[in-house]
Amino acid sequence: MEVLSSNEIEAKLKELSGWSFENNSISREFKLKDFKSALAFVNAIGKVAEEMDHHPDMFIHGWNNVKITISTHSAGGVTQNDFTLANRIEKI
Repeated sequence: MEVLSSNEIEAKLKELSGWSFENNSISREFKLKDFKSALAFVNAIGKVAEEMDHHPDMFIHGWNNVKITISTHSAGGVTQNDFTLANRIEKI
């Protein structure tokens, strides 16, 4: 899988609301209704991630905040697969 250039990443980020490029990954913070909703959201992402065999870092903090960080570790950076997962997360 080919690592995207900074210009390609920035162009693709314009298609996603709230996502940013940092530390060789793309990430976004989500604020949910409550802790139960945050857990359900993380579990739904887990299902999609398993289907894709592509696993993001997920961090629940506070009682209703979830930070998702995605990169393709085997490629050493951000690839199209990361944006495919981000787009699927946006549909949850």
